[in-house]
Amino acid sequence: MFCHASDPSHLDPLLVFRGDLAYVVLNLYPYNNGHLMVVPYRHESTLAGLTREEMNEVGALTQLSERALREAYRLEGINVGVNLGAPAGAGIEAHVHLHLVPRWNGDTNFMTVVGQTRVLPEEIASTAARLRPVFERLGSR
Repeated sequence: MFCHASDPSHLDPLLVFRGDLAYVVLNLYPYNNGHLMVVPYRHESTLAGLTREEMNEVGALTQLSERALREAYRLEGINVGVNLGAPAGAGIEAHVHLHLVPRWNGDTNFMTVVGQTRVLPEEIASTAARLRPVFERLGSR
């Protein structure tokens, strides 16, 4: 999944921002509207395996993502996390990535746990269209 999003010759509909060493992409199976992932271009399975420069850009893009999500969604909180290894919940074990999941008081995130389903009032294409201009504006500062 991540290889398509990082290929500059292929416009991935989930891609919202490209950096020099990492990029920001929407999660194909989001827990909430605006669920983003920050992904280094280079395949690495751990944070410890990233170079200092890659780690710095992942951090900077995480900050940019927080600002973009707050502006675009008026959210009340964000879960930020990294799952390292299958036992920790990593769906793509070989390529480390950081999740940002927007949260609101009373959101429907519990549905995944009790109903084994997800409730999203916004289609992913609409989420991408909403976030891309915010990232472009904030990322050019």
